[in-house]
Amino acid sequence: MRTTLLALLSVLALSACSEVGSESWCNDMRDKPKSEWNGQNTLDFAKHCLLNNEIGSKSWCEDMDEKSKGDWTAKEATSYAKYCVL
Repeated sequence: MRTTLLALLSVLALSACSEVGSESWCNDMRDKPKSEWNGQNTLDFAKHCLLNNEIGSKSWCEDMDEKSKGDWTAKEATSYAKYCVL
């Protein structure tokens, strides 16, 4: 019972987080003071937000369409299904 409750609470807590590279994450990072960023935040922001390649954007979906499905990571496949198919 405890394990089930802990797993459920963990899933609920993680579902409230924005996915790195998503439009909401990029907007949150734009509002966050740069002094609070770490190195990985900076790299992710540059990769996904500055290069106009936000996860779920039209250009991101088109790039994924051109990429061989065998080269997709599990995270990319999940994001593609979430933002481009649905």
